[in-house]
Amino acid sequence: MRRSVLFIVSGDPRTSPRPAEAIRIAAGIIAGNRIDVRVLLRDGAVIILQELTDDFVDEDHYARYLPILAESGNTVLVRREPTPRSDVCPTAVPFREVTDREASAIAAESDCVVCF
Repeated sequence: MRRSVLFIVSGDPRTSPRPAEAIRIAAGIIAGNRIDVRVLLRDGAVIILQELTDDFVDEDHYARYLPILAESGNTVLVRREPTPRSDVCPTAVPFREVTDREASAIAAESDCVVCF
């Protein structure tokens, strides 16, 4: 059975380099094709899915590494909010919304959980 890692990204990409670094690391692990990778975006990190990333710290990371996540399959998860989202552009990167319960189950099934 393949090992798995869940990246939980909650930092705001406009003020912190941590979300960009999480995306870069996740894409690097995916490229190795030996570990299943999922990325859960929550809180301020959800805006990573917008098409315009010009005001993000390390914005080139998103242009370079988000396509790798998108091509790898269903790896991008977004925490479902009680009200409909207006901060996500569904055409930028395919994603799946998950509840807190589903996110907890995914974290429990993962061999490693890394928070950014």
